[in-house]
This record gives sequence, C-alpha cells and structure tokens, in this order.
Amino acid sequence: MVRYIIKRILAGLLTALAVATLTFFIMNLVPGGPFLAEKAVTPQAQAAMEAKYGLDKPLFVQYLTYMNDLLHGNMGMSLKKRGFTVNDIIRNKFPVSARLGGMAVLVAVLIGVPLGAIAAYKRGGTADNVIILFSTAGIAVPSFLTSTLMMYLLSVRLKLLPSLGLDSPASYIMPVIALALYPSCYIARLMRSSMLDVIGQDYMRTARAKGVSPFKSIFKHALRNAILPVVTYLGPLLASLMTGSFIIEKIFTIPGLGHEFVSAIPSRDYPLIMGTTIFLATFIIFMNVLVDIAYAFIDPRIKLK
Repeated sequence: MVRYIIKRILAGLLTALAVATLTFFIMNLVPGGPFLAEKAVTPQAQAAMEAKYGLDKPLFVQYLTYMNDLLHGNMGMSLKKRGFTVNDIIRNKFPVSARLGGMAVLVAVLIGVPLGAIAAYKRGGTADNVIILFSTAGIAVPSFLTSTLMMYLLSVRLKLLPSLGLDSPASYIMPVIALALYPSCYIARLMRSSMLDVIGQDYMRTARAKGVSPFKSIFKHALRNAILPVVTYLGPLLASLMTGSFIIEKIFTIPGLGHEFVSAIPSRDYPLIMGTTIFLATFIIFMNVLVDIAYAFIDPRIKLK
C-alpha cells in the first residue's frame, strides 16, 4: 500500500505541474492586462508597474520565475489587493469556504444516502417514484436559480433569513441548501442504482434465503458495498465545495475563496488566478488519493497495488 500511495502522490504532483503550466500560458494568451483597467494610468506608469511585478520579461522567463517561487511555497503578490500575498488570501478565505462546503457535503450525504437506499428498498413503489422525481428535479434545476428563489421567498418576502454574508448561524441555511441540493440528489440516484445492483448479488440472495429481513439485508449487508460509488464521488465533491462554490459565494456575498477567484478573473489578477487554480487542483488530487485508500478499508476485497 505504501508503494501505491507514493506512486499516486508522484502522479498527483505531475498532474498539478501540468495544470499550473497550462493555466499559466492559457491565462497569458487572453488579450489585455492587469493594469489596463486602472484609471488615468500613463504608459510610463503602466510600464513601471509591469516592471515591478516582472510582467515586462519574456513569457517563458516569467514562467520559470513563477515555478521556482511556487516550489518554495511562494505564490506571489496579488496585483489588485495591494499588500496581500496570494498565500495570505488563500489562508484567510479558505476556512470560510471549507466550513460552508463541509456543511453542504455533510447534508448531501445524510440526505442522499438514505434516500437512495429507501428508493432501492421500495423499488417500483410510491416512495421510489417520489424520490426519483425529487432527485431528477434537483439535478436539473441550476444552483443559481435555487439560490435566487430562496433569497426572494425566505429573505425578501418572508424576511426569515439573512441574504448576505455569514454573520449568524441562520445565514448558513440558504447557502448550504443551495450547495447541497445537487449533490444530495445525485448521491440519491447513484446510491439507488448501486444498491439495486448489489441486491441482485448471490450473497444477498443467500441472506434472504436464511431468513434475514429485507430491511436488515439492505441497510446492514448491502449498504457497505453499494456506497463505494458514492465514496468515489465524494472525493472531488468535497474538494470543489470546500475550496469555494463560485456562483453561490457570489450570489450570497460570502467572503470565501470562490468569491476571490471570480473577482480575480475580470481584473486579470494573474497570481491570484494561478494560486487558486493550483490550490483547487492539488486539493482534488489529494482527495482522490484519500478515496482510493479508503476503498481498502471499506471493502477488504479491494487490494491496492
């Protein structure tokens, strides 16, 4: 297992390097620059600012300089948030996104797994049809529409919940629901499909032949094997939600990492775009490695080589 983990970590590092390289060169292919939007900036002042941040050098020299700094843990200075490094911004904003995303993932698992298991247990019945209808609608409706409707009904019309920021426990309700709706519905459908496949296995028929109740056979024996596809999905889901949901944070004005990433794109804040992209890619790679390791503990039949 140790050899496998080392191999996956090395592959992950190569993937992160490829992501950083592609992001750097594609980002610099976009017309414009970070200082073109500055008001009343003379060509001399713009040239001075480009020289200050090393943007006057050839592109390949900029790339080598950035990668050398990145290997030393330095992601550079933000071009728009003067006085702040990208490391500082990620360090301050990531806990906000992680707390919100972690709550959304927990809600999605607590809702999606039981709903999928119940749908498989009541296959073809009313409960199964209702769950399928709910999960299909939850997957089809975009998160920005759900967020807008909740904000209008619960905040503007009924004035029950705050619509901006995360200043109180109540302010988490709408963002968490908006973030958790799609994954909970997707997990429910994934769990139902996997559970139905497991139910048809020989050991499940043997359990039923020995007199084990259908409820116990499903929720005790089948659940452990049926949940493997959900675990696979949770890796990238947890990484993406914990590093910031761009749309949700923008709608609810949440000062998280996703909000910073969205703001950095139109302002051409190259170091911040690079830093958040690399951080997200690295986090996804790390979560995928953890998921692969978790397989061996969830299902002992799986051997990591």
